[in-house]
Amino acid sequence: QVDLVESGGGLVQAGESLRLSCAASGRTFSRYTMGWFRQAPGKERDFVAVISWVGGITSYADSVKGRFAISRDNAKNTVYLQMNNLKPEDTAVYYCAARDLATSSPHPSGYGYWGQGTQVTVSS
Repeated sequence: QVDLVESGGGLVQAGESLRLSCAASGRTFSRYTMGWFRQAPGKERDFVAVISWVGGITSYADSVKGRFAISRDNAKNTVYLQMNNLKPEDTAVYYCAARDLATSSPHPSGYGYWGQGTQVTVSS
């Protein structure tokens, strides 16, 4: 069991940066693969990035490659999403998710634990 709480969202202008944080409860955080997803109004929840618990292997959606970076600090039970050069199309609610498997997945159905989400709005 793990509880997730996101923070760091807000309103920024295009080209600016934000860093999202996801704080997790539980003593076995280091054994969860952690993902970030986002959902814009009227759209499905889309994969953004994932970091595995084995080796810290990362993977990104094509739309954010080169602009976003996912990282984790197991000592702090926290996963981060650094978002640079933000674009209006990045506007969405961003969700942190966890799965207790070593392999990564880009599918929301592969994650059993979710945070409540944090709003990111990018103005043009």
